[in-house]
Amino acid sequence: MARLTMIEALRDAMDVMLERDEKVVIFGEDVGYFGGVFRCTAGLQKKYGEERVFDTPINESAIVGLGIGMAAQGMKPCVEIQFADYVYPAYDQITQEAARIRHRSNEQFSCPIVIRMPTGGGIYGGQTHSQSPEALFTHVAGLKVVQPCTPHDAKGLLITAMEDPDPVIFLEPKRLYNGPFNGDHAAPAQSWKSHPLGEVPEGHYAIPLGKARVHREGSAVTILTYGTMVFVAEAAVDSLGLDAEIVDLRSLLPLDLEAIEASVRKTGRCVVIHEATRTSGLAGEIIACVQEACFYHLEAPIMRVTGWDAPYPHAQEWDYFPGQERIRRALKTVMEA
Repeated sequence: MARLTMIEALRDAMDVMLERDEKVVIFGEDVGYFGGVFRCTAGLQKKYGEERVFDTPINESAIVGLGIGMAAQGMKPCVEIQFADYVYPAYDQITQEAARIRHRSNEQFSCPIVIRMPTGGGIYGGQTHSQSPEALFTHVAGLKVVQPCTPHDAKGLLITAMEDPDPVIFLEPKRLYNGPFNGDHAAPAQSWKSHPLGEVPEGHYAIPLGKARVHREGSAVTILTYGTMVFVAEAAVDSLGLDAEIVDLRSLLPLDLEAIEASVRKTGRCVVIHEATRTSGLAGEIIACVQEACFYHLEAPIMRVTGWDAPYPHAQEWDYFPGQERIRRALKTVMEA
């Protein structure tokens, strides 16, 4: 089994689908000849030609609008927004058109479009290259929202997303794009422990949307998180020697409520973590779901660790980024309650 970075796994997924289905097309800013700013699509244009893998103008609204039109006519576009921060000009197209076509046409049309975008911080991208806008999409009926944290899941979930008959927002944590991480001099708290390249099966395989994954089993407390924070949380847990269960949500809409409930009912304690801003972030919705389903099983108040309610900073990135120390404090508070 191949050991790949997330970038390589994503490219492999697109390669598989381009070969498997002639209706699949890939496009976005610099994704063709250049292979994308992160090289996720490198070599695909050369292999499949300029009609199936091509560059677009710097116009996110046009990229998504073209994709929606193609999808409504039976194509399967997988479009790239170069950074999640750039998606706002296309928000109207996504929420007013892609998410509603099936409903407003009484199922005469569907919109099988995948919108890929690198998300989150950890690379000193500053406030216009580090945002985590997932909550803006999980509030929209008609969308599915995915964020993997391993190469294996990245490939399997992207294949599933590209085969889905409805629009999927596919968020890729850019801090995890390039595989092994052995500590960062820019992160005084030592952000997380090393994690290996992922073992990724060859060829086609699919991971169902709407299913969480238990990243680490435990019985003392449940940590609900996704993306880069899975590994930050794991490092914090290891440093405490705590028997915590880490649930990688990976599908943010729909949430795997069954997996969430099973874990919290087992442990009786819960901490929710994401790097997006706190107010109206996804953690609030998750906590409400846990409270509704598991109230009589809880032995302590649920806590959340998130980014601050402020524009993403550049020089103080690792003070903004939820690191080990903030997670440890939350876990200690929950365990001592």
